[in-house]
Amino acid sequence: MLDHIFLTVSNTESAIAFYTKVLPILGITNRHDYDGKDGPAGHPDLKGFGAKGRIFFWLRQGQPAPEAVHVGFVADSEDIVNAAYAAALGAGATQIHKPGPQLHYDPRYYAAQVRDPDGYSLEFVYKSWQHDDATQ
Repeated sequence: MLDHIFLTVSNTESAIAFYTKVLPILGITNRHDYDGKDGPAGHPDLKGFGAKGRIFFWLRQGQPAPEAVHVGFVADSEDIVNAAYAAALGAGATQIHKPGPQLHYDPRYYAAQVRDPDGYSLEFVYKSWQHDDATQ
């Protein structure tokens, strides 16, 4: 299990505005800023997002490398995939693929994929078999 990820963005304020509109739909509602001067020499300032007492998705200012990163966010239902996709498009993302079953993976794999304003590939994913109330 991953603990956290840093995503390098071209403009942290714009990225915060984008992710603030999208992540709460996925239950990622906590925000935290980390001042790099409080860390070791050269530590970047970080803008964090998380849930359930954990901050795990961090943004840092710099040169984006969208071809290097794909982020898949867990959604708790197909409706949440649809809502996150719509919110992302409304916040400035571009479509990669519309919500729907990803039959090449599994008929129960429901997802949508967008590019954020820096070009990063974001996927909103509902895998029914990975939820407590799911039947396999």
